[in-house]
Amino acid sequence: MTFNSLQEFLPESQSFKLKSLPPLSLYIHIPWCIKKCPYCDFNSHEIHNEKNHVPEDEYANALIRDLESTLPNVWGRRLTSVFFGGGTPSLFSAKTIDRLLTAVRTLLPLEHFAEVTMEANPGTFEAQKFNEFRAAGINRLSIGIQSFNRQHLSVLGRVHDDREAYRAVEIALKNFDNINLDLMYALPKQTVADAQTDIEVACSLGVTHISAYHLTLEPNTLFYRFPPHLPNDEQAEQMQDIIEQTTANHGYYNYETSAFAQNGKESRHNMNYWQFGDYVGIGAGAHSKISFADRILRQMRYKQPKEYLTRAKVGESLTQMQHELTVTDRSFEFMMNALRLTGGFDAALFLERTGLPITVVRDQLKEAEQRGLLIYDCNRVKPTVLGRRFLNDLLQIFLPETSLP
Repeated sequence: MTFNSLQEFLPESQSFKLKSLPPLSLYIHIPWCIKKCPYCDFNSHEIHNEKNHVPEDEYANALIRDLESTLPNVWGRRLTSVFFGGGTPSLFSAKTIDRLLTAVRTLLPLEHFAEVTMEANPGTFEAQKFNEFRAAGINRLSIGIQSFNRQHLSVLGRVHDDREAYRAVEIALKNFDNINLDLMYALPKQTVADAQTDIEVACSLGVTHISAYHLTLEPNTLFYRFPPHLPNDEQAEQMQDIIEQTTANHGYYNYETSAFAQNGKESRHNMNYWQFGDYVGIGAGAHSKISFADRILRQMRYKQPKEYLTRAKVGESLTQMQHELTVTDRSFEFMMNALRLTGGFDAALFLERTGLPITVVRDQLKEAEQRGLLIYDCNRVKPTVLGRRFLNDLLQIFLPETSLP
């Protein structure tokens, strides 16, 4: 059965309904940063000078209004996690973060012991400020280290050096007991030994979670327009092998393609994404996925901060785009997320989160299994080591077919 015949088998008007709604998370986007990195394709905007300051109070007002406007879509639901992403959220004051979290708790109650994460740049670390962030309600910190090598940090355009990276971790450990370090590998002129040093240093620091991402050259970035010399595929694969082995030796479990956690310290916010849960995204350019019994909506806020702020100030809608997921959208998007998990997923979760029986992708599962990319035993779907190494090839199998004109 192909995706084209799936549309005939299950017309949109007869799509299955969800028996229960998935967990709900909140993503809060802070779009400003001190300096735009040459590899970054996120919706982030550099602060060039004092005149181009961050309108912190005005933006906080807009975020609260944004959350208020989406309440009719999520009445009666509680938040399992909150994530401040960017940009550089740690540019904001603890007072503003406290104000935002107070508004969140008032409008959408958090579950007891909900995970509340903030991304932070080592170049913005101040001991007192991060103590105040903890007091405001942040209980998990994600630090954008990228590398502990001074030369590589310089090439990556980071605003911190190696000493500031170590200092940031030191301050974080004094204030938080749940910390993620973001690292990157396959960097310009990076050797396999360099990558090994980075991951060994990260593991030695005693943080609860490490994310290690392969550098990719994304469109609309400086590195894409002027590509640097990068390690070849064989070297990058060696780096990945070393990262997986080193983290395992230090007691970290590789539970997602790029994520390594100590026992029980997986990112609950990201797990909700990967298991096709719901999330409200507020802030410039933020995305949302919101389920109802009979449909699943995707939304995107206006991307440019100035336009977002202007619309918020005059009371206009902050949602630039909204569409309902089709049957094939649901199926592919679920697989695109869940197959990133090294342990895979229970087959029953597919029905629970999409409203569709897993038999709608029976032929694709068979093909992937025949190619040695996953294992499907009717109860669980799990990518093989080969499938994890060639994840794009695995996902391609589930990509909806496009009909010819």
